[in-house]
Amino acid sequence: MKEMDLISQRLQQIKGNIVAACQRSGRNPKEVQIVAVTKYVDMETTRRALDAGLVHIGESRAQEAVPKWKELGGRGVWHFIGHLQSNKAKAVAGRFTYVHSLDRYSLAKELSRRSVANGQATKCMIQVNISGEKSKHGLKPDELLEFARESAELPQLEIEGLMTMAPVTDDPEEVRPIFRHLKTLQQELQRLGDPKLSVPHLSMGMSRDYIIAVEEGATFVRLGSVLVGTQPQKA
Repeated sequence: MKEMDLISQRLQQIKGNIVAACQRSGRNPKEVQIVAVTKYVDMETTRRALDAGLVHIGESRAQEAVPKWKELGGRGVWHFIGHLQSNKAKAVAGRFTYVHSLDRYSLAKELSRRSVANGQATKCMIQVNISGEKSKHGLKPDELLEFARESAELPQLEIEGLMTMAPVTDDPEEVRPIFRHLKTLQQELQRLGDPKLSVPHLSMGMSRDYIIAVEEGATFVRLGSVLVGTQPQKA
């Protein structure tokens, strides 16, 4: 089977799973967007993902993603989903529409500065480390409110939502409370009534647990191995 056909087949299966998850939770499937995580695949596989009808592309290493972005002529909507060093903000701002890993004010200021310079706003998800794992980046839940308020005041920085990563577990049900907590934090921000903190998006759920995430309110699911595979990038 051709690679694009395989991606298309996987995509249809995933969409069916999302529709079923939305039916179980009383949601509209149109609220859920699939981010194809292409950080482990080469440029041609990324191109095939776009050709298969995927719109959102997720990358986590600026030095590898920017050449892909250039080669593909800016096709698609690009999401930076990995930990972002402040000195890489220049490469990301203006190319990536979304940054899913905003986790400190120094990065917020640098993204704002770079976005002002190129005249294009950067949409950000604030990363929250709900599980408390030391191996994961992100704010503690009790740090979110103050950080969100301060970051939302920066020019050309739009706080679009929240992001979290769940622990790796053999039982996806174990991560449901993590996703449910992120939804609660979203609702707490929305109750403030600040138009800059309407935070419509929840970026949560990966290949192993995206169905649970959709049931709990995800609007972006980040799918790599289950969708485009894990082919090593070419040297």
